[in-house]
Amino acid sequence: MNFFNLALKFKRFPIGEAKKLLKTILNKDEAELKNYIETKKREIVNYHLKNNTFYKDFTKNANMKAWEDIPVMTKSDLQQPLKNRLSDNFSLKNIHKHKTSGSSGTPFIFAKDKFCHALTWAGFINKYAWFNINLNTSKQARFYGIPLNKKGYYKERLKDILSNRYRFSVFDLSDTQLQKNAQKFKTTKFDYINGYTSSIVQFAKYLKQKNIVLKSICPSLKACIVTSEMLFKDDKALLETQFGIPVINEYGAAELGLIAFQNKKDEWIVNNEDLFIEILDKHDNVLPIGEKGRIVVTSLYNKAHPFIRYDLGDIGSLSKQSTLKTPILESLIGRADDIIVLPSGKKAAGLTFYYITKTIIEDSGYVKEFVIEQLKLNTFKISYTGNHEINRDKLQKIREAITTYLEPGLTILFKKEKQLTRANRGKLKQFKSHL
Repeated sequence: MNFFNLALKFKRFPIGEAKKLLKTILNKDEAELKNYIETKKREIVNYHLKNNTFYKDFTKNANMKAWEDIPVMTKSDLQQPLKNRLSDNFSLKNIHKHKTSGSSGTPFIFAKDKFCHALTWAGFINKYAWFNINLNTSKQARFYGIPLNKKGYYKERLKDILSNRYRFSVFDLSDTQLQKNAQKFKTTKFDYINGYTSSIVQFAKYLKQKNIVLKSICPSLKACIVTSEMLFKDDKALLETQFGIPVINEYGAAELGLIAFQNKKDEWIVNNEDLFIEILDKHDNVLPIGEKGRIVVTSLYNKAHPFIRYDLGDIGSLSKQSTLKTPILESLIGRADDIIVLPSGKKAAGLTFYYITKTIIEDSGYVKEFVIEQLKLNTFKISYTGNHEINRDKLQKIREAITTYLEPGLTILFKKEKQLTRANRGKLKQFKSHL
């Protein structure tokens, strides 16, 4: 049963139409692709200049005679109510609405029109097929977080059923839980693993301790896809050894979709079908191929909300072996999260704080940026910038969320700052452990 396609169609995402368009794009030769990209760049800019008040205001002081003159937008530019940023003829009723992960420390709510979102999924379907993974029929072992409030929890569980996946906890990475994970692999014919890098690496470390190769107890496994956090070479080698399957590095962003995906040659192929990727210096100039700079992305199909020359906050470079048909991401200095270690001995993924900090992410932009530091085993500090101090009720909700997701008895310190300290590449790291 094609549950995944049916779920998209039920939500009125035109996945069939999107697949047809993607096939047309993939079949273009070099010259056709160049013309296609340039045409789509002009079209999306002109569309938002005509139909999006926010984007018209954003670009009003720019003299946009060439693509390079178009101003670069950042996450902070988008931290205002979503209704202010929607294009004409779009509302909450006919868009895909979602939050960014907040892994950069600068969260916001965004929108994608339904065709754009369907095209995003068509891209995932195409790339996963490189490794014989079918999103409709392949069973997924999912290492992602899940909301623990009743509504959010059951919504995600329903999505898991429709998407043919089983979700493992990333909030509990104790040996007891990891032993249960291994047992589940013994009794379930999983086709692939997908999820947060740090959680999956912790599982692989447990398997190494127990001298278990996952493929030997779950022969149906074909591949492991890691996402949301950096994958380091040593960790990739560990995963390949303990899982006995190819390990694929996926790079994406909630607001954009798939940005790059590793092929069987370990090349990180950039998505140039519905995105346009640039590498810029600190002055917004395009860098020569091979030089490291800011990854700036344009969504070529999102008519509901402009993501035009959008600075992700990541640093990377394109390979000199790149061609227009096959652009290759050579390096990425991106999101890496530490493992949280708690007084009870429990461990959890750093991205656990994504679910905790959802309680302080507001569409109004009340909290602009935040970083979380683990100062001691039982002590965490949340530093934030915003228009106002977080009130007592909100502080209490945050403490309750931390107790729910982690454990009781933790000391949580809050501090409002005028400005947060950034790394030398200009990016905030949402969670940092000082242990």
